[in-house]
This record gives sequence, structure tokens and C-alpha cells, in this order.
Amino acid sequence: MIDHLGINCTDLQRAAAFYDRVLGVLGHRRVMDVDVAIGYGTDGPDFWISTFEGVGPNREVHVAFTAPDAATVRAWHAEAVAAGAESLHEPRLWPEYHPGYYGAFVRDTEGNNIEAVCHGGDS
Repeated sequence: MIDHLGINCTDLQRAAAFYDRVLGVLGHRRVMDVDVAIGYGTDGPDFWISTFEGVGPNREVHVAFTAPDAATVRAWHAEAVAAGAESLHEPRLWPEYHPGYYGAFVRDTEGNNIEAVCHGGDS
């Protein structure tokens, strides 16, 4: 159900030092670092920390839900918008994440960044 989870931090370097230590005890490690976001996991990035300019005390959560294919991602995005979500990113390939990463992002009715993703491309 959950593909990955992300939280926003006011001090990314301090948070990274913390998660490097505490997740290491559990056998996890930093597996991706893209300057404003760091992904932790065992094999792939399942938990992310990130920051952005103007991050404040009430920070959104990012949750990505697993979809079986691109058609389902598109259907999910349409349903989310119909249900009152704000579209952040239309369904598309995100090759900067990895080849075949196909996702769509919305802001839910509570202000959180919610995504549906599949890892098999756009067909």
C-alpha cells in the first residue's frame, strides 16, 4: 500500500545527522541524496526527509501510495481532483527519480502532498 513516506524539515543537515544515526541502528542507510531531499532505506528509498524555502512550523506530510500501473495512477489522479484535491503534478514519468517512475501528486483536503506511483513506466 505505502510506496514511500516523506517529512519536511526546517534544518535538513541536522535531521540528516539524526536519521543517519538512528536508522543505521535498524540496518537502514542513506540511499539517495538530491540536495533538498535525502532518501533512506535498505535497498531503495522508502523514507524521505526534505526541505524547501519558507518551510514553516506546520509542515505537510508526503505519502506515496503504490499503484499497479500507469492507468491506475491516471484514474487515481482524476478521482482525487474530483473529490476536492488540488492537483500539484499531473500524471507523468519522473525519470529524475528512476526510469519507469510514473506518478501523480495532489494536495489532499488537509493540505498534505499525496502521490500515486507505479514503477513500470507509462503504459
